[in-house]
Amino acid sequence: MTFASQITRLPHAYDADLGAEACAAVPGLSGDLAKLITGTAGSSPYLKGLIHKEADWLPEALLDADAALAQLFAALKESAPDQRATVLRAAKRKVALLTALADLSGAWSLEKVTGTLTDFADLASQLALEATIGAEIRRGKLPGATEDDIPTAGGMVTLAMGKMGAHELNYSSDIDLICLFDETRFDPDDYHDARASFIRATRKMAAMLNDITGEGYVFRTDLRLRPDPAVTPVCIAMETAERYYESLGRTWERAAYIKARPSAGDLEAGARFLKTLTPFVWRRHLDFAAIQDAHDMRLRIREHKGLGGEISLDGHDMKLGRGGIREIEFFTQTRQLIAGGRDPYLRDRHTVPGLRKLASKGWVPDEVAEALSDHYRFHREVEHRVQMVADAQTHRLPQGAEGWGRIAGLMGRDIDDLQQELRARLTEVHDMTEGFFAPDAAASEAVEHAFDPAVLGRWQTYPALRSARATEIWKRLRPEILRRLAQTPRPDEAVLAMDGFLRGLPAGVQLFSLFEANPQLIDLLIDIVGTAPALAQHLSRNSGVFDAVIGGGFFAPWPGQAALTAELSERLAQESDYEAQLDSTRRWAKEWQFRIGVHHLRGLMGAEEAGQQYADLADAVLGALWQPVADQFAAKHGPMPGRGAMVLGMGSLGARRLNATSDLDLIVIYDADGVEGSEGRRPLATRPYYARLTQAFVTALSAPMAQGRLYEVDMRLRPSGTQGPVATSLASFKNYQQTEAWTWEHLALTRARPVTGAPELMAEVEAFRQALLTQPKTPDKVAADVEEMRARIAAAKAPDGAWDAKIGAGRLQDIELLSQTAALLAGSPRRAVTQGLQAGVAIGWLNADNVTELAATYRLCWQVQLASKLLSGQTIDPQQIGEGGRAFLLRETGAADIEALQTQMHIACDVAATSIDAALAQTNLIAKREA
Repeated sequence: MTFASQITRLPHAYDADLGAEACAAVPGLSGDLAKLITGTAGSSPYLKGLIHKEADWLPEALLDADAALAQLFAALKESAPDQRATVLRAAKRKVALLTALADLSGAWSLEKVTGTLTDFADLASQLALEATIGAEIRRGKLPGATEDDIPTAGGMVTLAMGKMGAHELNYSSDIDLICLFDETRFDPDDYHDARASFIRATRKMAAMLNDITGEGYVFRTDLRLRPDPAVTPVCIAMETAERYYESLGRTWERAAYIKARPSAGDLEAGARFLKTLTPFVWRRHLDFAAIQDAHDMRLRIREHKGLGGEISLDGHDMKLGRGGIREIEFFTQTRQLIAGGRDPYLRDRHTVPGLRKLASKGWVPDEVAEALSDHYRFHREVEHRVQMVADAQTHRLPQGAEGWGRIAGLMGRDIDDLQQELRARLTEVHDMTEGFFAPDAAASEAVEHAFDPAVLGRWQTYPALRSARATEIWKRLRPEILRRLAQTPRPDEAVLAMDGFLRGLPAGVQLFSLFEANPQLIDLLIDIVGTAPALAQHLSRNSGVFDAVIGGGFFAPWPGQAALTAELSERLAQESDYEAQLDSTRRWAKEWQFRIGVHHLRGLMGAEEAGQQYADLADAVLGALWQPVADQFAAKHGPMPGRGAMVLGMGSLGARRLNATSDLDLIVIYDADGVEGSEGRRPLATRPYYARLTQAFVTALSAPMAQGRLYEVDMRLRPSGTQGPVATSLASFKNYQQTEAWTWEHLALTRARPVTGAPELMAEVEAFRQALLTQPKTPDKVAADVEEMRARIAAAKAPDGAWDAKIGAGRLQDIELLSQTAALLAGSPRRAVTQGLQAGVAIGWLNADNVTELAATYRLCWQVQLASKLLSGQTIDPQQIGEGGRAFLLRETGAADIEALQTQMHIACDVAATSIDAALAQTNLIAKREA
């Protein structure tokens, strides 16, 4: 396809005579190509001059612009180093002319225009760097370097920042570069010589590109985006830069690095450096504090440049002015900073694709992203034409009739029509973006309730409100929070709960910024603090879990255990080290625990479903974390000897019924398969290998870290209890269960469930469990042992009052024990309480009507138990949980009032206890079963 066939628009000449003069200089052109030359030269003195200078080259270049540029770039690469300054300037004229004509005619898209300019900038900086580094190497100034190191600049890299980094250079743009060198390539004794060599090469490279000679210039080059440019040299060590960003880096620098890209020199070293900065640029939490930082930056730019006030087209700055390009870029980058830490998909250097990705994830409305993208393209085209008039690095619209005539001519537009569209677009961009950065403060209604001034007064003394910035945000939030607290059924209870939440909050800026940007979360917070103090305390310590509410999918259907395991495994694979994996698991698990609690609290599911979801979550954590722990251990001691190991979940985990504070009962079983030890840097014999691996796994789950702990782990259900090894061999496990296990240990096996580890070993353990359960039992002995267990439990731990749903005759633990007994006597492999009770009916031991009543009582106690763990973390006290907590408890159980619920629970548990006593006394009713 020829250039002429791609023309979709044409400029018109502001000065027809000058246009005709330029057209005459290239007599071989006709038709639209001649009109293009006439319109361009008649409105841009700069481009007219280029047309005259390149009159011999231009006609052939316009036959196939892509081929012409490819030939030009190829010739540059073959040029001699000592001729680079001259040939780059000659090439710049050709690139500037050809991209301008392609832009003005619509033959190329905006992306191709800016991409071509960027490609030339990349090539120019690479060739300039090769020339200057090559000179240092040939003079022996760069320690240890040879000519083979010239293409990678001896370990130096330029990071393209801003529009160059984004591949979006404008027509007369400067290029922003940060120059670094990889200090690890040099011996410590050579560091200073290498540093001095790189500094010299950088200065000469910048001069080669930047200096204006009789041939012009290549690119204005700005090196001031490096760390602390007032005191640092033009090229610094990567380690120095990394330390700076870790300790002193600011939000504007984080935003700048969204677009950063290795562009010349040692590109691999540059990519490694950018990877090390990932935690600095992309915070793990939703970073709404970045909004205020970006807004402050906008205000400083406006004040410094004198760009405040209403839009006036004459002299308006299309880049930094109100409704300009920077508004759209800030809008996009700030949202990327907010959410990109949690979602790598949003990390895009390009503005329009970045907006598109934000919209696809719900961070920007589709219509806003589409409108801003359209405005961005239009603004960039206007900016280009402003710069094309005289090759000036300006973004300001003209102030006189001639200037407007030239801009309108280059756009092929009428002046009045162009100005009208410009004003409308600038205004709409401002309206769309200003509300995000500086929303008008809504006037809160007066708070009618008189809160205790002592409570409100002490808030300012809490750690969360000690910084000036946190206090500033809180002052804006406080009236609305108090208004909403006043609307709760019991405001004084609610404000005390809020007091407890604030008291436990270690810092406030991030969370308060989150609330300010998402006021709907205030309602959720007040709902939680007014209903579930235990969940509110959890929030104080882990306020980052609020991210999950607005991070997408919080109210979506439950994904299930397999999807959760896959999600966590993928997250762990992206972490750089073992400790980061453990912290990441804790953050992830806390968010999902919070989701379960909120869904339960708000009635989106009941206690049955919540118990299963807590179990799914535990399974996912165990399943995803097992391999990283094993890999970390294997790195030192070698892979698992033999067939490996598996984890057997016991108790509530095995039965898939956990609550908000459940610990995990685990047994680790391994099969060495005759192998005596591991093979690794520090090999271990098989038994200590698996014992220490088990301890490492337990530590990974239960050790308190920066993000807290995952679960308490109980391993007392393993063979021989605390007297036995922490990891059990398969042979020992089988032998123990067949020859030494007590009745209670076989009862525990009725709920045992393989949860993670070697698949073949998991299957073998499950097959053994099922076979063991089917072996004949002596009903009278089992019943006697169970009665003894009940007596020991009752003597060891009395119920914690009338509302203890777990401990006590006829309550959760007692009914579970009966269900396990029935499953054991029936040889049933099913783990659920109701399934065990039904197995007792099937063998003629339990009465079907009694089982129905027992199941109903168990369900009621389970509802009370889960409510108590969610609301207070301990046995419930209706007088202490507040109006919201009581309403939740009644909604969960369906009771009319607290007194009725207490009576119902008391009667149901008494009846259940009587049924259990009777059943254990009548094991002679069990039908004879074949051995």
